[in-house]
Formats: sequence, C-alpha cells, structure tokens
Amino acid sequence: MALADESKQEVIAKYKIHKTDCGSPEVQVAILSQRITQLQDHFKANKKDHSSRRGLLLMVARRRRLLDYLKGDSPVRYKTLITSLGIRR
Repeated sequence: MALADESKQEVIAKYKIHKTDCGSPEVQVAILSQRITQLQDHFKANKKDHSSRRGLLLMVARRRRLLDYLKGDSPVRYKTLITSLGIRR
C-alpha cells in the first residue's frame, strides 16, 4: 500500500533539511512511519492478511535501523525527530 502523492509530498515538505532534500534519514523515517500507521489501520479490518504483515515488519525494522543510524550520527536530530513523530516514548 503506497502513500498518495499529496500526503508523501506533505511529509517531505515538513521533515526536509534543505530545499532539495528528499532522502535524508528524517524524511525516510517520517515516510515509513506514515506507511506503518496506514498498515496498522488496514490490519484492524483485515486480521488474516499475513503477507502484508510481513511487509509491515520489514518497514518497522528499516525504520529502526535508520533511527539507530541517526542516533549515532546526530543525537540532537534524533531527539527532535522522535518527539515530532511521537515514537519511542
């Protein structure tokens, strides 16, 4: 389940670091977080969709790796990102 172009562009505009940014860890984590929440809503209606559940687990693992990288590279950017996204309480 891909994101709609409008919502993806809104996420990129909110979390980009510079004018032409579309691939920084912050943007990637924000896009993955939005896709994860979208899939969580999908699973409320489709409990037996195990193939999509595997995709969800892969996305969660990718987001975790990106957050670990960002935490080691720049802890300040990591803290601001997790507070703005509301993850890792």
